[in-house]
Amino acid sequence: MIKHFATKLIAWHGKDGRQGLPWQSIRDPYAVWVSEIMLQQTQVATVLERYPRFMKRFPNVKRLAAAPVDDVLAEWAGLGYYTRARNLHACAKQVMLEFGGKFPEDPMLLEQLKGIGRSTAGAIAAFAFHERAPILDANVKRILARLFGVDGAIQEKAVNEELWSLAKTLLPKNSSDMPVYTQALMDFGATWCTSRKPVCLSGERKCPFEKECQANLSDQVLLLPRKVIKAKSPEFNCDMLLLRHGDSVLLQRRPDKAIWGGLWSLPESAWRSKEKLSKLSVSNSAAFTAKELFQLVLPDEKTASVLKSFQFIEQGVEIKHIFTHRRLWMQIWHVTSSDAVKFSSDNLKWVPLRQLGKYGLPQPIKLLLQGLSLTRGDGLRN
Repeated sequence: MIKHFATKLIAWHGKDGRQGLPWQSIRDPYAVWVSEIMLQQTQVATVLERYPRFMKRFPNVKRLAAAPVDDVLAEWAGLGYYTRARNLHACAKQVMLEFGGKFPEDPMLLEQLKGIGRSTAGAIAAFAFHERAPILDANVKRILARLFGVDGAIQEKAVNEELWSLAKTLLPKNSSDMPVYTQALMDFGATWCTSRKPVCLSGERKCPFEKECQANLSDQVLLLPRKVIKAKSPEFNCDMLLLRHGDSVLLQRRPDKAIWGGLWSLPESAWRSKEKLSKLSVSNSAAFTAKELFQLVLPDEKTASVLKSFQFIEQGVEIKHIFTHRRLWMQIWHVTSSDAVKFSSDNLKWVPLRQLGKYGLPQPIKLLLQGLSLTRGDGLRN
């Protein structure tokens, strides 16, 4: 199987692989890099819509590096895992500064760039430069673990090293085959050798490796690769302030290393374990609730002037958002202010509703404000 694996896989791709994806058959390392980063943790259907738009706005590494990070985050809004967008921007600057605007061909040099790991470096090198560089994303790990009966959890160092060794051994001998081979690996894992419904168990189509796959021969297809049992995701509550003055809403830039890092969102309280009761209660008087709300959400700001200018406070919806490793319930509190209160922090800004589309917003907050904007006939419609 090692000898003929690449040939069989390439033949499979010619018949059953995905064709016509906008990032296929291109050798521009910038375009390849953007597609690889965007496809991490994001469904292909979503990337099909967003990738062309991103490339139109930032057509080359020079334009991306020169753009304000807020513009990059705004274009990335809704794709999630925003560290990717910040790293994308930082990497573009690094390529301009250290490599004169040209991506290096060597996978080891690519791996030194911000946000590019070993597998992504291999993909860029294979697609753009036809380098014989292996990849090992989650799909490829699953394929190799099943085909070769690799036991043990893929998070284990020894297992991971074994898989990397296999990935390197299986590479086609001709470098010109690297783009289609690498794409075939990705497609085979994403569409045929899937986690829960591989074709070998459906009986609808015949896997080209059916007679050689160790997992299939030993009836362990759904057992390989071994998975570490994950602990239950922790759950949290927080309170968010939707403070409006006229046609503007108060936004706060989130810390770079926090969840939704670098995005603009509604000011929020510290997260509390969901088992603990919220300190706010609708049974409290409006004035007391407002004071406590501002102390929770904006503890470093003087609340006297804010409280003096507020007109009313109203409990809004509670939004549930599921992250990869946690769940968050956000209680929205609507407050209007008679004045555009000045805050001491540069991370607090009054933004007109019609300009919200220029800011990178977390998806649940974007949807919330979009409803508010459409109600008022303003612009958060992109």
